[in-house]
Amino acid sequence: MELTYSELNSNTRLMALTGKLDVVGAGQIETRFAGHASGDKLNVLVDLSGVEYMSSLGIRLLVVTAKSVASRGGKLLLVAPVTKVKDVLVLTGIGGVIPIFDDLDSALASLK
Repeated sequence: MELTYSELNSNTRLMALTGKLDVVGAGQIETRFAGHASGDKLNVLVDLSGVEYMSSLGIRLLVVTAKSVASRGGKLLLVAPVTKVKDVLVLTGIGGVIPIFDDLDSALASLK
């Protein structure tokens, strides 16, 4: 699992994930993922377009981080999941906890 990180502005961060977000993948990025999502009143966008598979541990990582971000006054948004991953997210009901957007532009527009 690869994680790339960038700051879009002073309070909006983008993390792009590539690979399988399973037991091994989640373990590889968990510490860096949480670190990049830390801070007060941050918006964290997670680009899932490169994630080909997501297990329950991957979902747990997203939910735990989203709750942590929300507790500090921020938002975590999921962006551009591939169909297979989006189906898993919808099936688990994660959209009720973390908003899911089809593209980066619509995710950014929701923050305004």
